[in-house]
Amino acid sequence: MKVSRVSEMRTLDRTATDKFGIAEEILMENAGEAVYFVLLREFGIQDRDFIVFCGIGNNGGDGFVVARKIHSSGGKVKVFILGDHKRFKGPAKTNFDIVSRLPVEIQQIESIDSIKTDVFHCDAIVDAIFGTGLTRDVEGLYRNVIELINESGKAVFSVDIPSGIHGDTGKIMGAAVKADYTVTFGLPKIGTMLFPGYNLCGKQYVTHISFPPSMYNKDSMKIEINHPPKLVCRDKNAHKGDLGDVLFIAGAASYFGAPYFAALSFLKAGGGYSRLAAPESITPFIANKGSEIVFVPQKETSSGTISSENVDALLELSERVDMVVLGPGLSLEEDTQKLVRRLAGKIVKPLLIDGDGITALCQDLEIIKRRKAETILTPHLGEMSRVTGLGVPEIETNKIDILQRTARELNATVVLKGGHSLIAYPDERVFINMSGNPGMATAGSGDVLTGTIAAMFGLGLSVQDAVRKGVFIHGFAGDLAAEDEGEDGITAQDIMDYLPLAVKMDREGLDESFAHRYKGVHVI
Repeated sequence: MKVSRVSEMRTLDRTATDKFGIAEEILMENAGEAVYFVLLREFGIQDRDFIVFCGIGNNGGDGFVVARKIHSSGGKVKVFILGDHKRFKGPAKTNFDIVSRLPVEIQQIESIDSIKTDVFHCDAIVDAIFGTGLTRDVEGLYRNVIELINESGKAVFSVDIPSGIHGDTGKIMGAAVKADYTVTFGLPKIGTMLFPGYNLCGKQYVTHISFPPSMYNKDSMKIEINHPPKLVCRDKNAHKGDLGDVLFIAGAASYFGAPYFAALSFLKAGGGYSRLAAPESITPFIANKGSEIVFVPQKETSSGTISSENVDALLELSERVDMVVLGPGLSLEEDTQKLVRRLAGKIVKPLLIDGDGITALCQDLEIIKRRKAETILTPHLGEMSRVTGLGVPEIETNKIDILQRTARELNATVVLKGGHSLIAYPDERVFINMSGNPGMATAGSGDVLTGTIAAMFGLGLSVQDAVRKGVFIHGFAGDLAAEDEGEDGITAQDIMDYLPLAVKMDREGLDESFAHRYKGVHVI
């Protein structure tokens, strides 16, 4: 499903009215109807007490529709308005006028003291204070009301987006409502899919409010939830070379885990032939744990890293494989960093660059831009900062724009790792991944990801589809580990050990609980 920027949703609203003649009043009615439906489905309405908090914009107008429908269905409802009701206009004023004629109590809030009793004695709250257009921090009475809602312990239904969340970034603007259910309109918003906003949305629903599919599925909308394609069936007559032959150039004297996890995860996720070019002194130790890996011991620098003397042999070997993974645990030793830059510029196969490999290429990003074969980068926020020259806080507040620009300029597929990892293609498409959990924030997890992506390529997906599938399977394996072991204490080994089960379950079809989680949002 596509995910919308705030500006894109405004354009969709205008298009619906101008091109298709769907009046704003109809759009607002459909929005309120959807919230009512979720209230009815998830909570029940008759003989229950509701409070609807309305701001003075269109979000408040949606709230008036909800209040009217609660009253119509036998619920008891009070409407509390934040701001001057004389400022309502258009369809919001129309719906305010309608509710004003009904036997529904409407009160303009001056302080929270006057509403505390009502809030703590109601059954549920509808949050229609701010919509997606919020651009400044919530202060004063608005903040007090949001904090009161969160303290109440009542079921909360947010209209379009929990009030206080930035619609384009997911940032909490000073304070934000913590909803149990969020009903969004047209399409999910970026702010409801990215952390920390996603964490405050509860169960998410979306209604297309009469938009035709040609509007909300159009190619110009570049952002969507990551629902990767299915894996092709394994050929029953396949041999290991048919399932991917990948060269991992990784490891250093002080980094045994990174090469091990990258190379063995490729096999655990279904890949066929895993070659590991690592310093010769550490090869025996890795072989003790991963004897299924084919080792290509490398000449070393004095500090125990892969020497640039190996460049010609590595280039020759790279010609014989399907993909090269470059970077896990290579270290920042200058001679090895020089090797990375030489290899990246000359390898003619698809190349996945991770960790120390990314750091080496930050000194000359033109190497990536000049590559003819497909390139994958898998940075965490710190590495993304080095790639872009921007500070981590700036990236965190504008992830998608920065990621799109980086993928386009480098002509590379870029995975920005983190909660709900983001995958960007050079054509600026961005996929928001829904699998994974905080327990995966552990050493070696990223190395498991590189091997998993390579395995998906080996199993027959295109490079770009393999990235999407690999990110999803990696997160799914982490979720399976967390389900059995708990999030605390998950290690890279745990994630890797659950890869076969993750692939098996993905092939067979996810059970309802995981399918529900990864869907991200449910269509009304």
